[in-house]
Amino acid sequence: LRRLKRFLIVLEGAERDGPVAFSPGQAVSGRVVLELAAAARLGALRLRAMGAARVHWTESRSAGSSTAYTQSYSDQVEFLSHRDTLLAPPDNGEVTVLQAGRHEFPFTFQLPETLATSFEGKHGSVRYWVKAKLHRPWSTVKKVKKEFTVIEPIDINTPALLAPQAGAKEKLARAWYCNRGQVSVTAKIDRKGYTPGEVIPIFAEIDNCTSRAVVPKAAIIQTQTFIARGTKKQKKSVVTSIVGDSIAAGKREVWHGRALKIPPVGPSILQCRIIQVEYSLKVCVDIPGTSKLLLELPLVIGTIPLHPFGSRTSSVSSQYSVNLDWLSTIPEQPEAPPEYSAVVSGPEAEQSLAPPCRSELGGILEGPFFAYIQEFRFRPPPLYSEIDPNPPSDNIRPRCMTC
Repeated sequence: LRRLKRFLIVLEGAERDGPVAFSPGQAVSGRVVLELAAAARLGALRLRAMGAARVHWTESRSAGSSTAYTQSYSDQVEFLSHRDTLLAPPDNGEVTVLQAGRHEFPFTFQLPETLATSFEGKHGSVRYWVKAKLHRPWSTVKKVKKEFTVIEPIDINTPALLAPQAGAKEKLARAWYCNRGQVSVTAKIDRKGYTPGEVIPIFAEIDNCTSRAVVPKAAIIQTQTFIARGTKKQKKSVVTSIVGDSIAAGKREVWHGRALKIPPVGPSILQCRIIQVEYSLKVCVDIPGTSKLLLELPLVIGTIPLHPFGSRTSSVSSQYSVNLDWLSTIPEQPEAPPEYSAVVSGPEAEQSLAPPCRSELGGILEGPFFAYIQEFRFRPPPLYSEIDPNPPSDNIRPRCMTC
């Protein structure tokens, strides 16, 4: 033991022995560093890379007034298993003698294409590590371990995660079997997928038709689900929250994009069989004398943020609500097309294509559709005319149809 000065694993990409993150399908490279103070006789140096999800918890159960027992639940899913021999003993059965100094043994292995994100929870975890074992004659095996992080990419630029989420709920406030009125809440967010650091603009309307004041709140909830032997164990925690102003009796409160920033949290885990990490946005109304009114909207915390075009249009729609009342004004029967004489001339048409001034539009620019209009501003097709712009020439002899 006195001859072995240093024995450690170094992964490429790690800075100052800090954590390093990899993606599924990526190659992991590194080296095992062995520093000796004097010449030493070694047997073999072996490497193993592992990755697994594990869950475990216990529940106390009673079977009568005096009998009690504890039920244990556990399960495991293996994601990665790789073995390699970095220093093999000679074929003649002798040992290998390494001189004093620093010795490095490089290694590399490929991660599978499907892996769950690293996770640490109360009743389970998803961990990845590399372990090296140094075998020496007539001595105990020396071990060293290096953990690394795997992050499964979740791209929120998909139709399912870019779809708006909305909901509505109502509740009767009762006290001593007396009806004290109704509280209703309607909430909407512009999409389902977000990344840490983003701000969720909440559009909500709370109607307080009771005789007492109520307080609206909003929070991001993380739900950890652990599964073993057909049984589930859940743990819920509040990631972040905001509290609105008190709403007096008979009044209405409207949130025009109330901001709720997502703190640094781990991404959603949805594809693991025994561990799931889900998020939701809950809009809550505290009603005195009765239970709370809860409205839940699903969220997915991803790792790949919005693309530039998606982020710009989303930021516009996040700041201002979408008014779709104009859809009700569309007539059921379409109008007849205009007469040809009513078609404007070429210069007038080109002038009408110029973008309107901001002072002329007023509040129109506050809507989310103007960003799309600017993206597709092209010249119109040529205007209709009964005069052929390319008449046939008189010098061309007409073709005989009988030839």
